[in-house]
Amino acid sequence: MVSVNQFRSNLKHYVDRVIDDHEPIEVTRKNGEPFVVISAEDYRREQETLYVLSNESLMEQIRASLETFQSGQGYVPDAEELEWE
Repeated sequence: MVSVNQFRSNLKHYVDRVIDDHEPIEVTRKNGEPFVVISAEDYRREQETLYVLSNESLMEQIRASLETFQSGQGYVPDAEELEWE
């Protein structure tokens, strides 16, 4: 957590840190609500995750796939399919 004055004075440093480390930074304000700085890439990922979690149909497909996998009935690739080139 950093103050808005620290954030403003070291803007490039904090922005680089948010982007490079993929760690959001909470910025506090003396007389206001704090805010969070997050990279655009991380924001998009968060939005995708929220979409999947809020989509009941997708979550049901994931649950069904997990049950199939855990019961040993899922697809198992052979050695040739697992080779990397």
